[in-house]
Amino acid sequence: MQDYAIFNEQQVYIEKAKPLLENIYGAPKACVNTFGCQQNVSDSEHFKGMLKAMGYEITENVEEADFILFNTCAVREHAEDRVYGNIGTIKKLKAARKNIILAVSGCMAQQEIVANKIKKSYPYVDIVFGTHNIHRLPEFIYKRLSGSGRIFERSTTVTEIVEGMPVLRDKSVKGWLPIMYGCNNFCTYCIVPYVRGRERSRASAQIIKEAKEMVASGIKDITLLGQNVNSYGKGLNEDINFAGLLRKINDIPGDFRIRFMTSHPKDCTEELLTTMSECSKVCKQLHLPFQSGSSRVLKAMNRHYDRQTYLNLIKKAKALMPGITLTSDVIVGFPGETYAEFCQTLSLIKEVRFNSLFTFIFSPRPGTPAWNMPDNVSRAEKGKWFNELLLTQEPIGKELEQEMLGKAYKVLCEELGKDGQIIAKTDGNIAVEFNGPESLIGSFVNIKITGINGGLKATLI
Repeated sequence: MQDYAIFNEQQVYIEKAKPLLENIYGAPKACVNTFGCQQNVSDSEHFKGMLKAMGYEITENVEEADFILFNTCAVREHAEDRVYGNIGTIKKLKAARKNIILAVSGCMAQQEIVANKIKKSYPYVDIVFGTHNIHRLPEFIYKRLSGSGRIFERSTTVTEIVEGMPVLRDKSVKGWLPIMYGCNNFCTYCIVPYVRGRERSRASAQIIKEAKEMVASGIKDITLLGQNVNSYGKGLNEDINFAGLLRKINDIPGDFRIRFMTSHPKDCTEELLTTMSECSKVCKQLHLPFQSGSSRVLKAMNRHYDRQTYLNLIKKAKALMPGITLTSDVIVGFPGETYAEFCQTLSLIKEVRFNSLFTFIFSPRPGTPAWNMPDNVSRAEKGKWFNELLLTQEPIGKELEQEMLGKAYKVLCEELGKDGQIIAKTDGNIAVEFNGPESLIGSFVNIKITGINGGLKATLI
């Protein structure tokens, strides 16, 4: 269900908070620290939009902020450790400036075990709220300003999509556009369905409206977001799937690109791949996580596809889109995985020849089935496997870069590098650098790859 009325309630708190903020702080400033995936980045843009509507100036400097929010990730242990470390650094700041409000949100905050730890061990944290209550930030701040005690809110059920939240996007030519929330897949290693809830798709009219606004604002590279964009449309009161949505966005007038993530192999269809090939604005780039090259391990992961199914998808994608850029996610050392099964992952990498990989050593997450699975391989041994994987992928990536030498590409100029060169991206999201005026940022230009020296080098043509 799409719901505007829910956020309308928050408008009342926005207006009630403004005089309180002005009285306490004068000109209040807010800092939002984001950890984790692109969905968290998108959520933080909504946090910033709400904070600005309340009268806060957004700052990157924690030291000068009157409101500090940590938007957290629970996918891997390392991300959680970083959050706790950052929360710890605020203690002295909070002691020196009593009026600072410190909040923790995101996937970590949605977990009861984390909320209880913060309540007990970090008494200077004022507000803790999970992923299902993002829209209630104005309410929580108002209540805390009005003398409420510490606030802990982690509703465990959500059925609606809250529309109408203000958004403050980073000043960039790239933009994030959520099309759905939650996940129904329950991979045995993944905490996401437990902290993000079940799949809920936004109405296509809302997505198209927001996409048009993004294009009108000057955004040239739109990434559609969802835990599994391939299952978009299920449960909506309209006859549409992800391929159909791509065609609708592709039809929006303007010179811009469309990307998407993340795409689950079990729902990746020939219709989707054909749509990608036929839509001129859809990038010929596919991020399709395979996680393991062993069919047995994939079954243990509850991934609902096997090795050959994945390879067939890649074969079809390459046939439809010659030169397509391929990236993926890989987990090393899943519980019960043998070295022989790990070698099947290496052989799949060699067969597919990915442009790049996002690689991780298995990180056990409390509350997932994999947490209780027997695991007889040491962390040190998994580290050796991990290094072997990197040594397998590295030359493939370099060889694919080498094949780009002398070829021409249309690229989007995104920013200035530290050395003053333009950093641009190809349709396949591959970075190139070249000399050019700063005025090119935000424009598409044609370049020719001329060298590989610490990255792809190019010249304008």
